[in-house]
Amino acid sequence: MSRLPLLLLPGLLCDARLWRDQAAGLADIARPVVADLTRDDGLAAMAARALAAVEGPFAMAGLSMGGYVAMEVMRRAPERVVRLALLDTSARPDTPEQSRHRRGLIAMTRTGRFRGVTPRLLPRLLHPDHLGGALAAEVEAMAGRVGRDAFLRQQAAILARPDSRPDLPGIAVPTLVAVGEADVLTPPALAREIAEAVPGAVLRVLPGCAHLTTMEAPEAVTAMLRDWLA
Repeated sequence: MSRLPLLLLPGLLCDARLWRDQAAGLADIARPVVADLTRDDGLAAMAARALAAVEGPFAMAGLSMGGYVAMEVMRRAPERVVRLALLDTSARPDTPEQSRHRRGLIAMTRTGRFRGVTPRLLPRLLHPDHLGGALAAEVEAMAGRVGRDAFLRQQAAILARPDSRPDLPGIAVPTLVAVGEADVLTPPALAREIAEAVPGAVLRVLPGCAHLTTMEAPEAVTAMLRDWLA
């Protein structure tokens, strides 16, 4: 029996490490492919590159910025997606305050002050229980690997993203929406908004997690995705 391709879409300043445990844990029932979202400065180009990485129909999971790309894929090629999972993300565009903050980070980075994910930012990404240990160091290292230039491209793409809320009622595949209970970047209320708008969507709130649920609760997320694929 052939395994269904599983397209995994990372978030801002994230690489394949974000999905490492899920890719390994689901390899017996799916063919995981982690998209490269570091090379383009627009969601359309990111989505096109991700689509080119898989053939035929596929399941798709995106976290944070990866969720924005997943919604763009659904606009471009909905006939190819057979299952959709949106983790720790939002269907909304930036608020004016978020846009100002994002432009400030872009300006700071262009003047040579790129620091990736610093200890100061980690409390917005990880649950308090996961700060100060090996997981926090892995998040910092991952951001360092993605680097300054990709960060600028990704921020430009995020800044220009459309409002995806009008598209949600038209999603017609089994959809899982998940979020960390302590996610302050894309809080549970935003996940609930998505789940309520997508027909038949299932919402899961993960205890003891913030924004990077795939790394914070790898076994629980892998089990959740296994059920979703089944």
